Amino acid sequence: MAVIAVLDDVQDATILVQRIMGRKGHTVHPFTEEDDFFAHLRENHVDLAILDIKLKKMNGVDVLEEAKKINPGLKVLMLTGYPTLETAQRALQLGADEYLVKPIDKHELEEKVAQVLGGEAQGPG
Repeated sequence: MAVIAVLDDVQDATILVQRIMGRKGHTVHPFTEEDDFFAHLRENHVDLAILDIKLKKMNGVDVLEEAKKINPGLKVLMLTGYPTLETAQRALQLGADEYLVKPIDKHELEEKVAQVLGGEAQGPG
């Protein structure tokens, strides 16, 4: 299963993602501070980052850009409560694999995480 880091300025959102993905067998590390997220990314293996676009200090697109510098192979799923085509396109250009509109739908989150992780998340048999 995958190691997932979630960054959202709303702690309840990180807990929700942690609960949903934890039930699927993934290890989830929730963060509400950009600095803590980056420190974790530098020091630990992470398969997938789930990033909110609206954060405390930075926006999620900037976090995405920085995260890809730290870990170029990182898979990224963007979360947004304010979907715009421009933001979605920018995130995809910078290497986001998928994006999800809030409020978080459990089934949509599970589907998109499975899509983004592809064969990596499933071990043999």
